[in-house]
Amino acid sequence: MTSNRSGRLGLVAAAALLLAACTGPAAEEPPGGSGPEVPAETGPFRIAVISHGTAGDAFWNVVKNGAEDAGRALGVPVEYNSDGDPGNQAKLIDNAVAQRVGGLVVSMQNPEAVRPSIESAVRAGIPVVTINSGEEQSAAYGALTHIGQSEGVAGEQAGRKFKEAGGTKLLCVIHEAGNIGQNQRCDGAARGFGSAERLQVDISNPTDVQARIRGAVQTDPSIDAVLTLNSQVAANAVNAIEQVGSKAKVATFDLNADVVAAIKSGDVLFAVDQQQYEQGYLPVVFLKLYRDNRNVVGGGRPVLTGPDLVDKSTVDQIGAYVERGTR
Repeated sequence: MTSNRSGRLGLVAAAALLLAACTGPAAEEPPGGSGPEVPAETGPFRIAVISHGTAGDAFWNVVKNGAEDAGRALGVPVEYNSDGDPGNQAKLIDNAVAQRVGGLVVSMQNPEAVRPSIESAVRAGIPVVTINSGEEQSAAYGALTHIGQSEGVAGEQAGRKFKEAGGTKLLCVIHEAGNIGQNQRCDGAARGFGSAERLQVDISNPTDVQARIRGAVQTDPSIDAVLTLNSQVAANAVNAIEQVGSKAKVATFDLNADVVAAIKSGDVLFAVDQQQYEQGYLPVVFLKLYRDNRNVVGGGRPVLTGPDLVDKSTVDQIGAYVERGTR
C-alpha cells in the first residue's frame, strides 16, 4: 500500500512543477508594471468526471486515480461519478451542469444517449473534454478535445499481432451492448487479422460470460484466437478455454493485476494498454490550462494515449505500475 501512495505522490509532484511552468502569463507582472492584462476567471473551480464505468471496474478505478491525482497536484477539486447505464450517465451530467461545475470530463460509450446533456453543458459555458469513447462525435458535440486511443487502430494492431502469432480464426468478445468503441475495436481486429467472428456477452454476469465463451470455442474448435475487450472478461475467457481443453490463445484490451500475472504465466498472449491513467489525469490539466490561459490542446485532433501492446518482453516493468494503480 505504501509503494502505491509514494509512486502516485511522485506523479503529483511532477504535475505541480508542470503547473508552475505553465502559469507564467498570469503569475508574472510585466517589467515596470505595464503591458496588457490577462483576464482571469474568478470564483471556485470544480471539475466533474463522469464515466460509463461499472462499479468496481479495475480499468475505471485507474482513470479515477489519474483524475484525483491531477486535482491534488493542481489544487482543483475533482468529483468522480460513473454509471454504466447511458440514461443514468446522462442524468449525472445534467446534475453537474445544474451545479455549475467549472469543467466537465465525460466518456461516451453511447454518444447519442449523452449528446443532449453534453450540448447543454456547452451552452451553459462549461468546457467539456471527452475521454475514452466517442472520438468521432466529440468535436461535433462542442467538446474542447478528446483524449483516448483510436479504437480502430488499436484493434487493428491486436489483430495483426494475433496473425503474426499464427492465429487462423479470431473470436472478438463484446461485453457491452451499444458501446460504439467496442464495435470499432472488433472492426479493427478484423482488418488486422483478415476477419473476425463476434460474440456478445454481458459483463455484469460473469458466469454467463464464461459459459458463452466456452460454448463458442467448444462448438467451433477452429477458433484459435480469442480477443476480449476488458481485463475482467479476459479471465473468464482463460477459464472457459481451459475447461474445454481448447488450444486457443487469449489476448485482451486493458491491464489489471490478473492480466499481468496471466501474461507472465503464458495464459494471455498480450494486452492492449490504452494507458487510462492519462485519460483521467490529462483532462484535468487541460481544463485548468483552458480556464487560466485559454489553452486548447490537440489542434482539433484527439490526444492519443495508446495503444501500447504489453507482452512477456515488457510485462515485468509495466506490472509495477499496475500494482500502484497508475497503469
